[in-house]
Amino acid sequence: MGTTPVFDVTGAQTREMELPELLFGAGPHAVVLHQVVLAELAAKRQGTASTKTRSEVAGSNRKLWRQKGTGRARVGDRRPPSRVGGGRVTGPRPRDYRQRTAKALKDVALRSALEARAAAGVMMFVEPFELTEAKTKALVGVVDALGGTRGTLLLLGKPDKIIVRCGRNIPDFAVSYAARVSAYDLMSARKIIITTDALAQLEARVS
Repeated sequence: MGTTPVFDVTGAQTREMELPELLFGAGPHAVVLHQVVLAELAAKRQGTASTKTRSEVAGSNRKLWRQKGTGRARVGDRRPPSRVGGGRVTGPRPRDYRQRTAKALKDVALRSALEARAAAGVMMFVEPFELTEAKTKALVGVVDALGGTRGTLLLLGKPDKIIVRCGRNIPDFAVSYAARVSAYDLMSARKIIITTDALAQLEARVS
């Protein structure tokens, strides 16, 4: 694999780094990536839509009028689906949309997403850093110096409470870390800033 520049928080290049063969040497696997991203999107669905059947609709189960002698059609209670306010037939019910996906497929999808985003030129690497003060302005300064745009994903090696808290205040900006980032997170970001320790954690994750 080729080398890539590594920057500091001021946007100055500090060195060049060899990209790990394990993460960037296999080539994107579009089919697996598509399958895993769809599974991740399905898992985000709430699945809480619900309707009531005739047994759940409020109302008396008394027969509305007698069976014979009225000249009207036969009828039961007021809760069948054919009546206004009655129950629903085969309506949506609460369900779990999550799909079972093998870890091996998730690893292939993660590597494919990393390689695809690197090939698209939206990925850059930065030395690990910490904020000296817990202010959003400090993180905005770092992101601006690194050429961040709307839709930027900052990928850390491990959770940093200060950076995560400051990142919540920046519109259209996300902070994640190597142990939990998904292929969908990588594919949906317009720009990805990865710390070098996060890259090592990703390599350990898929090895």
